Amino acid sequence: MWSSFRRRRKEKAKDVEPEEVLAPSEADNTSRQHRYASGQYFFEYLVVVSLKKTKDGSSYEPQISYQFPKRDLMARFQKEEEEKTLKAITLFCFPEGINWAPLTEYHSETFSFVLTEIDGSRRNGYCRRLLPGGKGARPPEAYCIISSLACFGLFSKIFDEVEKRRQISMAMIYPFMQKLREASFPAPGHTVEIKSFIPESGTEIISLTRPLDSWLEHVNFATLFGCLTDKEVLLVFAAAVLERRIIFIAEELGTLSQVIHAVAALLYPFTWQHTFISIVPEILIDVVMAPTPYLLGVQKRLLDLVTDQGDLLVVDLSEDRKETFIVSIGDEDSILPPKLQTEILEALSKRQKASGVEDVNRVVSQAFLQFFVKTVGHYASYVKYGRSGECGVFEKRSFYKAIESKATRHFVKKFIQTQMFDLFIQEVEQQQPGPQQGIFHRKILEHQERKKDKTKKH
Repeated sequence: MWSSFRRRRKEKAKDVEPEEVLAPSEADNTSRQHRYASGQYFFEYLVVVSLKKTKDGSSYEPQISYQFPKRDLMARFQKEEEEKTLKAITLFCFPEGINWAPLTEYHSETFSFVLTEIDGSRRNGYCRRLLPGGKGARPPEAYCIISSLACFGLFSKIFDEVEKRRQISMAMIYPFMQKLREASFPAPGHTVEIKSFIPESGTEIISLTRPLDSWLEHVNFATLFGCLTDKEVLLVFAAAVLERRIIFIAEELGTLSQVIHAVAALLYPFTWQHTFISIVPEILIDVVMAPTPYLLGVQKRLLDLVTDQGDLLVVDLSEDRKETFIVSIGDEDSILPPKLQTEILEALSKRQKASGVEDVNRVVSQAFLQFFVKTVGHYASYVKYGRSGECGVFEKRSFYKAIESKATRHFVKKFIQTQMFDLFIQEVEQQQPGPQQGIFHRKILEHQERKKDKTKKH
């Protein structure tokens, strides 16, 4: 995950004028939007969501109380789209809806959600809820960052800085976010430094280092395995790999978002293509009725609204649960080939010796990556190319018939019907023949070399 450290240099305290960084010129605003579109920005915008009393004073409703930066130079259709996005953000920051009361104590919590656009593209929402400064009972507020980047660990650390500044003054947040917005997003293994001034403390230099395994930077498998046993994770994986409907139940928003992202990451190098809502707002709970595949996170108080559904897997992540699988189809333990199930469990046991989040992530990801190498890693040999420049054609029937193990062949015959495998193969067919790049292809080559060595020994 992301690591950060900071150096402090004492400076003479001075007044901070956030207005200077909150109103860029028209030309500057246009160039910055272009920079973000090219993928250089850390984030698109930060919003503060506050709970405001309704007109009749009987309850609270979430409203955007601040947005940074404000984007005034937009066409009408762009403004309409942004209004829809901002409305969605308020729902995800406070999925409980109007069920709030003023509090005197509240432990801040960090979670994430995904905004899916009409074209299928996804943006990530990172949220921290905390109790604002003040005396007496008051409702919590939420800080939310929208970004195209999937890096939960990074934004958790950014929120640490936001929360620290919020304790001093709301005005302290925006100069820091402006500095962050101007910084270039580092490549895997590289570091970016952010300078930020805090009265009484001086200038801080905050260093954010991106891990080399960048495809795992949004994931913390420790939460998943803290909630479920290895065998239970295997059953969830089996249901996910066949693109079934899965609902996760927990009270903590952070648990829901981290577990659901971890389950999606187990599918690498394949990508979940269907409905993905890490925290379902109460007002959208009818999504559980959808007949199509989904991965959903639902707070436990809404459990009664989901358990009357059939043909799905409902997984209780609560510490006080009586049973893990509240609803199941019943065949989850027979989906994966028995021998490969044993191999995954053996590989997962090695994480007990792992030190730190990154090591645990590496052990877990490789256990499941190796599963895909052994089941479908021979796919490239069955993509046939015609004349130069033409797309390849995948020979599906020959591909699964080439598998020697009957149990593995039975699994693969089902797996190749999924949308995630179909899209993966479509992308391969579009590529020109030649050596492929990436960790999955490296593992395939390693597996092929081991098989050759075994053959020579025999």
